[in-house]
Amino acid sequence: MTGSMVEDKARAKAEQWRERIAEQQSSGLLVKQFCSERGLSSWSFYKWRKQLREAGPVRFALVERGTQREQSATDTDLEVVFATGERLRIRRGVDGATLRTVVEALRG
Repeated sequence: MTGSMVEDKARAKAEQWRERIAEQQSSGLLVKQFCSERGLSSWSFYKWRKQLREAGPVRFALVERGTQREQSATDTDLEVVFATGERLRIRRGVDGATLRTVVEALRG
């Protein structure tokens, strides 16, 4: 297996755990109960949560603010308008964990 394939598998595994961790947080269930219901090991859950926290926040290369050209309604599947007037346009196929990370960053 090439280095790139190994890295891709590692990224996919990390993304899977990011989604699980976000799902547990929004579920209101205790970690033990959440893992039990999904056939996951609590030990693995805590290990991944710690590892992902230590990895730091997801960073984005481009953030634009201010006036931008309007997108047509067909380009955007969902638009969130924050109280500050900023808009977040979300297209089909966006990864749920990434979206949660973006929203959390905007809230903070």
